[in-house]
Parts: sequence; C-alpha cells; structure tokens
Amino acid sequence: MAVRTPDPDPEPDDEGLGAFGGSGPAPAANPGWLSDIELEEARRRLPMLYVEAIPVRTDGSGQVTEIGILLRSTPLGEITRTIVSGRVRFGETIRDALFRHVENDLGPMAFPLLPPQPLPFTVAEYFPIPGVSAYHDDRQHAVSLAYVVPVTGTCEPRQDALEVTWFTPEAAASDAVAAEMEGGRGTLIRHALASLGLLR
Repeated sequence: MAVRTPDPDPEPDDEGLGAFGGSGPAPAANPGWLSDIELEEARRRLPMLYVEAIPVRTDGSGQVTEIGILLRSTPLGEITRTIVSGRVRFGETIRDALFRHVENDLGPMAFPLLPPQPLPFTVAEYFPIPGVSAYHDDRQHAVSLAYVVPVTGTCEPRQDALEVTWFTPEAAASDAVAAEMEGGRGTLIRHALASLGLLR
C-alpha cells in the first residue's frame, strides 16, 4: 500500500494560479506555494518540513480524555486513519502552519488551543525507503514536528478527511488502531500518549 504524508489542497486564494493544477510558477498571491514541477524537484533534493497535530479533548482539569484520529480515503480508494498533517510554507511560522492545517482538516469551528511556545513532543522523519525509520512516505524525505493540540469546538472534517473518530487513550494506543494508521503514525500516537503520561 502506498503511504504518503498528505499535502493540503490549495487554499481558495491559490486556486487557478498554478498551485497544484498547473505547472506554472508559484502564484504571486502566495509566493510560498510551489507548482507541481517545483515541488517534485524540491522533493528529489531536499527534506520537506511538515507539522503534524494530534487533536485531543480534555476534561476540566486538563487531563486528555479523547484522541481524534482522521478517517481518510486515499486516491486509490483505500480507507486509512491518519492525523492532521501538512507542509510548512516558505515564510510561514510554525504556529501559523499548525493553525492552518488544523483548520483545514478539522474545520474553522474546531477552536484549537495552541501553546504559547509551540514545542513539538517529538520530531518524526519520514523516508521513501521502508525500514529506515518507523515512518514512511514513498514520495519524499520529510521531517515532521509533531504536536498534541487540544480542541474545544466542533470538528467538521474537510478536504479528503471523511470523519474524525474520537478514541479513548487506551483505544488509540491499541494494535488495531495502529494497523489502520498510514505511514507509521500508530507509533506517533503512542509517542504522544507517552509524552502525556497516558501510555500504559
């Protein structure tokens, strides 16, 4: 099964400007966006920087009660589970990239609570060759900063996400859920739970 680190669809202001559909130059309205040809060239030469977010719900004392995992349909028609993920654009702060991808995948009413100082709980390296690390992306070498992000609003998945399934921490760490996760992200979920002191 081909496993990929998902790319976000072009933002509304990127559409029709060569963002993904064409092979022209990066759009003037968003100089941080790459055309298809530029992206493929960059992927052959450089590691790509990503942010990944594991959405959680907490109780009144701040204890994590649920982990949100996306159900997604691949271009090949396969159903997999994954987390919020996407590239950091040139000139974009990590905080802005994280907020943008949470909103893109979970909708504008998710109301994420980003920490004052966004420090990842881990850094994951995705390689195109399986077995180099726990994480795999057949297109590229990607370096991903991974975050746990509490959300307080209503999550309405967008783009290619079909739904958000909320799991207890115990269920999210299970082998059954890990087997459905793409690219080794079951390991990433377990690292997140361990960083929260919830891995038993």
